[in-house]
Amino acid sequence: MHPPADDLAAGPYARFWRPHLAALPPHVAQALLAGPLAPSALPSLAAAPTLLVAGDWPVETGYTLAPAGDARIFVRTLMPGVTPPMWDWWFAWHGSESARYRLWHPQAHVAARWADGLGELPHYVGRTSHVDEFIGATMTKLAIRFVPPESLGLDATALADRERHVAICARAGPRGVPIDAGWLVHHVRAVAGGSEMRSRFWIGGPYVQTKLGTSVLAKIAGRAASGATRPTRAQAADLLVHCAQEMNHLAAVLPDLYAAFGPRAAREVAG
Repeated sequence: MHPPADDLAAGPYARFWRPHLAALPPHVAQALLAGPLAPSALPSLAAAPTLLVAGDWPVETGYTLAPAGDARIFVRTLMPGVTPPMWDWWFAWHGSESARYRLWHPQAHVAARWADGLGELPHYVGRTSHVDEFIGATMTKLAIRFVPPESLGLDATALADRERHVAICARAGPRGVPIDAGWLVHHVRAVAGGSEMRSRFWIGGPYVQTKLGTSVLAKIAGRAASGATRPTRAQAADLLVHCAQEMNHLAAVLPDLYAAFGPRAAREVAG
């Protein structure tokens, strides 16, 4: 069961509504055919700060299941005509309205809202987004808590140049359960003719953390949760596909969305 494609076709975002997805890019299809790679090929979360270093990682698109019980899923998305600030704006703008969220992945995204109930604000760091979405055939209800990139060791000075780099960083886990199941980073860097997004997911195993505090019981609960949230090969592959689909799909309309609803458009309305 997937979300209906009804109201968006006639609503305020109708001209940005594209109900059909393009085929997966060849490099994504090839990564799926390759299957799980050796864990050593996909660095752990500790390598996140090196995303800002020029050049590529050994694997930019692929996934692995590590011995500690975690899955690492990496996806590169090429985005002609898109700038890093557009994605920074998008993450603040889309979460206050499910219709906006559904533009991102018309076949899998169902609903989105901010946990603080405040609706649209010009920032997302420090806020938690509640989303309902299908990853593969599984309906998933997530709490995504956006954190400052420097909390993962990414250089704040480099990220001050938003025309060159944007890094969206978050903790994510099942909604209604007091654990964070993993981390995500979407690093958007400017390249000739546009940008590329380098998405990184580190899920399960050592990346599971309880929200119950630091007591002995909380640590025991965290270890139990870590063992119970070991991602499978199918789940890792489904997330790789989902990320590739949503990022490629939105990138095709993001420049027009930004022109219509972004900061400049908002200033013109206000003025």
